[in-house]
Amino acid sequence: MKTLIAWDDAQEADLLGLYLTAGENEGHISATADDLFAQLSQNRFDVVLLSATFPRTAAEGYDVFLRIQDQCPGLPIVLGCRPSEMLHLPRFLTHGLRFYLVRDAGGDFVFLVLSSLESAIEAAQAEESRKLAERLREEMEGVRRLQESIIPHGIKPPSGYGIVAKYEPSQVTVVGQQPVVMAGGDYYDVFRPDDRTLVVLVGDASGHGLKACMSIMAMHTLVRMIRGDRYRNTANFVAEINQRLCENSIVQEGGGFITLFYAAIDTVEHTMTWTSAGHPLALMHRRDTGEVTAVGTEADCGLVLGVQADVEYPSRVSEVPPGARLLVYSDGLTDALAAGNCGGAAFGVKGIVDSLRATAADNLETALTRLFRSSSAFTSGDGRHDDTSVVLLERFLSAGPAVDRE
Repeated sequence: MKTLIAWDDAQEADLLGLYLTAGENEGHISATADDLFAQLSQNRFDVVLLSATFPRTAAEGYDVFLRIQDQCPGLPIVLGCRPSEMLHLPRFLTHGLRFYLVRDAGGDFVFLVLSSLESAIEAAQAEESRKLAERLREEMEGVRRLQESIIPHGIKPPSGYGIVAKYEPSQVTVVGQQPVVMAGGDYYDVFRPDDRTLVVLVGDASGHGLKACMSIMAMHTLVRMIRGDRYRNTANFVAEINQRLCENSIVQEGGGFITLFYAAIDTVEHTMTWTSAGHPLALMHRRDTGEVTAVGTEADCGLVLGVQADVEYPSRVSEVPPGARLLVYSDGLTDALAAGNCGGAAFGVKGIVDSLRATAADNLETALTRLFRSSSAFTSGDGRHDDTSVVLLERFLSAGPAVDRE
């Protein structure tokens, strides 16, 4: 602790200097206002011990107090007042003074000085932490809203199809006594580049928080920049996204990467051309048979994005049968762990399959809601520890939407 002592009694000042200079503590004495402010300009102090009448009168002491506040905002000040000077205390208090001690005639107050200074420093540090936490909360909220702005809402599917989607962040953290929904690294998008093509993609950046969020936003920007027929050629499209991400400093920092499942659905021929860059394979639910299977195998997956340039990616084609549902998801869904389970069973693909089968007769909105509830229930309320994005698509049996048979 480094203390600047501005005291009106030279003898007491010397005693305080000796008392506050022990071990790792330092006590520096200023006899004049000029020296006091010169010390504050040249050195960093943890706290100021100021007599109410420094250097000579109460009026001067008050002016010095205000100047310290102006020159060093946030620097804690402990004021020393004689009993006869207490009538001056209110104006100090109304202008920000938080700590003071009474200077008794016998000088016993000296033994309370150290604890008073330490309390003042702790309170100042707590206040600074609160302000920093509030700024962090505001910044994270801003980033989260920016991320939220790129996630599509009110998706309008083509005739004969239905689509619902949901993104859920991994955690809610209390910062500065206020809840904060943390920005994450998951992302989904659904759009129609032309009348017969429906693009569905889910991406997942490594890590959490600001960097992961900015990485996924960089990919979103690239996806929307690269237009034309390349949307249908999923292998070439993903390869070009990878090439550009390998040149992106945000993604590259700290060895980051992004996984991506990218699909282009021909809504006339009802086929899906897709490419996976290290991402979980989409699941196809044949509701007529109850069968739920991955659209491919691990051998059909390419390298994650942003690791190596000039990579070729495979492209595969899957049929979208009438009445079938397609689930594209991030691993936050499957990786949900049971409460208190350290390294044990996760919700997994089995949990998804069971939920899809149990909701085969539900409409899409209900099926998606129940899927998230099942995953959350598996954790016994602990919640998923990774961001989760899900797109659930259905090809109707007829041109209109399926009837809810709940």
